[in-house]
Amino acid sequence: MQEKGTISIHTENIFPIIKKFLYSDNEIFLRELVSNAVDATQKIKRLSSLGQYQGELGELRVEVAIDETAKTITISDRGIGMTSDEIKKYINQIAFSGATEFVEKFKEAKDANELIGKFGLGFYSAFMVADKVEIQTLSYQENAEPARWICDGSTEFELSEGSRTERGTDIILHINSDSEEFLAKYKLQEILDKYCRFLPVPIKFGTRTESEPDGEDEEGKPKYKSVEVDNIINNTSPIWTKAPADLKDEDYLAFYKELYPFSEDPLFWIHLNVDYPFNLTGVLYFPKVKNDFDMQRNKIKLFSRQVFITDEVKDIVPEFLMLLHGVIDSPDIPLNVSRSFLQADSNVKKINSYITRKVADKLAELFKNDRKAFEEKWSDIGLFVKYGMISEDKFYEKAKDYALIQNTQKELYTLTEYQEKVKPLQTDKNDQVVYLYTNDPAKQDAFIQSASGKGYDVMLMDSPIDNHFISHLEQKLEKTSLKRVDSDVVDKLISKEDAPAHVLTEEQSGKVKELFEKAISNPNMKVEIESLSPDELPVHVTMDEFMRRMKDMAQMGGGMSFYGSLPDNYKVAVNGNHPLISRILNTENEEEKSKLAKQAFDLALLSQGMLTGADLTEFVKRVYSSFDRCAIK
Repeated sequence: MQEKGTISIHTENIFPIIKKFLYSDNEIFLRELVSNAVDATQKIKRLSSLGQYQGELGELRVEVAIDETAKTITISDRGIGMTSDEIKKYINQIAFSGATEFVEKFKEAKDANELIGKFGLGFYSAFMVADKVEIQTLSYQENAEPARWICDGSTEFELSEGSRTERGTDIILHINSDSEEFLAKYKLQEILDKYCRFLPVPIKFGTRTESEPDGEDEEGKPKYKSVEVDNIINNTSPIWTKAPADLKDEDYLAFYKELYPFSEDPLFWIHLNVDYPFNLTGVLYFPKVKNDFDMQRNKIKLFSRQVFITDEVKDIVPEFLMLLHGVIDSPDIPLNVSRSFLQADSNVKKINSYITRKVADKLAELFKNDRKAFEEKWSDIGLFVKYGMISEDKFYEKAKDYALIQNTQKELYTLTEYQEKVKPLQTDKNDQVVYLYTNDPAKQDAFIQSASGKGYDVMLMDSPIDNHFISHLEQKLEKTSLKRVDSDVVDKLISKEDAPAHVLTEEQSGKVKELFEKAISNPNMKVEIESLSPDELPVHVTMDEFMRRMKDMAQMGGGMSFYGSLPDNYKVAVNGNHPLISRILNTENEEEKSKLAKQAFDLALLSQGMLTGADLTEFVKRVYSSFDRCAIK
């Protein structure tokens, strides 16, 4: 048997385009060819189980081998093999219509996976790295003859009698000069580890050295010897292919370590398993996220029938769940998947919704079954839950029942519980419930103490996402506003009818205002005289809640860049009812008046960490100078 011919694609431009087009993605040739070999192996197992193949299956595995001298890579299997007619059908006649249209449409394209996925060119990815590809194959069919196919990357091929004596197929790649990096063992091992770690058929790649017991030495201590064993690179039964009932916690933790060897143990996990209206299995782990959540992304691995596709799962997994780790496997997502496919595919959208629901339900179950344990995990998962509530309305509706608010006393409340706690005292004269919060308890301590003195509670909101979470809560909660505890004096944050009376006359208030404006001498500091309790501090420096929030969002890239470019403007609230203000007002020496006002203002800045640089140095000098005057007296 010998035959020569032309591959029926009606153009001679196809192979140069494949080579050029796929150059940057050329490592996927190994994924494609090994996956094909696995498919062929699984088919012979299936035929045997159905009684349609009576022969001995033997040891079913795929082998990848390098010959550096001959500059070849061989992928071998003991699957169903092919007859010469099947080679003509499946290899020579590329599975797409209109090759000319293909050439025109895709010669300028940029998505290699789209090319292979749409046009069934998995086998032809071999020509990305090889200038000649040979097939040696023998079909499982009775009395089949071995066949050999060879092609040099042109549209011409040669089909002749093969030399294979056992059922299965060898794909032999004669590596081109531009791709000799793939003849390095470490390089192929790296690619196999990336794409083939969990394929369902054992993949052998050379051998490795292991130690095994070899009796005892003269002192009775165990001896070991080195032996060469097959290097099987994959785990053929990863935990997502098993039933949850057959797994223990140790199995899930061991698999997590297999995926992420240097990570801390996860908090908990969800085993996904659905077969309608789409097929999906997998395990999602909740890592300890804390505040560096941007570093945690791209940790979910997407598989199709245990073949790794990508860890870019943005369209399959909701944005806020990108913080999770683990694996998702769905045969409904094609092996060669493009971004445009993911965005448009209805199954992908269903998978996205399903995963959101499963995660929300798992958190609800944990909260309901053991609230104490849930609260202990809140510092790790709180950021993730808040992110989800902001991103997904459906998730918010479920999560609002178990999302927790922590106050400065480290007490935790659900949203409903917290409203019940603060509503009696923190409802203002306009019947608006006011939640007070801090993002820096140490820096804002004076304001927290002031609020606590009134019996008010202060929430802790110090994660990177809390600016957005605060705004989201205001939209969701009726007749509720959130104000940072240092955004005004406490009596203005929660306005009541019974504000303290002014001690100062209108004329005295005007003089105090003029005095402080002159001492501060900063147009971005607006002085106002307030009627506060004498127990409050004499001076507070605050920034309007709205303006500060907009500026914080601008810093985080929240689309508020206009506010980010504005100068910082503050309010200097002078407590006209504090004894110190009366003392300053009654001081006869004008210079001393100004010094006292400046000192009171600087102390207010100092209490909030806002006194820095030359102003701080000058303040310290003034304090030491006052010590000297005291000593002289």
